[in-house]
Amino acid sequence: MSGTFKTESPFTRALIAGALAGTTVDLSLYPIDTLKTRLQSSAGFASSGGFRGIYAGVGSALIGSAPGAALFFVTYEASKSYFHFHTTSPATAKWVDPLTHMAAASLGEVAACAVRVPTEVVKQRAQAVQFHSSFAALQAILGQRRTVGVVGVWRELYRGWGVTVLREVPFTMIQFPLWEGLKEWRRRRTGREGISALESGLFGSVAGAVAAGVTTPLDVLKTRMMLAREKVGAGEMAGMMLRDGGVGVFFKGMGPRVVWISIGGAVFLGSYQWAYNAMGGV
Repeated sequence: MSGTFKTESPFTRALIAGALAGTTVDLSLYPIDTLKTRLQSSAGFASSGGFRGIYAGVGSALIGSAPGAALFFVTYEASKSYFHFHTTSPATAKWVDPLTHMAAASLGEVAACAVRVPTEVVKQRAQAVQFHSSFAALQAILGQRRTVGVVGVWRELYRGWGVTVLREVPFTMIQFPLWEGLKEWRRRRTGREGISALESGLFGSVAGAVAAGVTTPLDVLKTRMMLAREKVGAGEMAGMMLRDGGVGVFFKGMGPRVVWISIGGAVFLGSYQWAYNAMGGV
């Protein structure tokens, strides 16, 4: 590649690499995501579509993947650089760096949820066969404007915002420090400054699997809230789930979720590293 291309700013590298990574992982693993959503649905797997139409709702994922992932990585890389500059010294790096990665990843997730939550609401309603397509699900939400007003439509699009952030922040506070730690371990072992896309993907897979398993209960709660016919608070929904299905209901879909995010972590962070390296990052 030309020298000019490789001197792109870190902001631009994160923006482009993040958008590429988000689109790649969401489209390649969409069927597993659909099966996970149907397993977690209160209507049951078969009633929610079973193995039929596993690409239902893919339109919303296609539209939301790139901007959501780009927002995450731009915020993550900018926050990480800021925290490193203002808080890290050689004497404190060993214990400050993981905290820096946790804080930067958390801010990145909150930013990404501005795109991710409405995308998830529309996508999951199509995946659970509540509507025949993402467009139909979106039309139904926007059509509520006559009865609930613009604010009501906004709230419906962002239904589950709180529990999504509650799920994503713990997830990313596990995944990204672990991913960054594994990359740093690899650098020390090899004496190389850079990390290859293959190495990044492998470490992303391990980190994603661990984080996915730990945060499955929050993911089930989020799915139930987004699929509910009427808006229900997180506490109320959790109570209903406990009464109807016991503790085990919070671990529904754990297998597909761990597999999906393990593979997704490899694709997502591997493709991100590949694009970032190609544009001059390390």
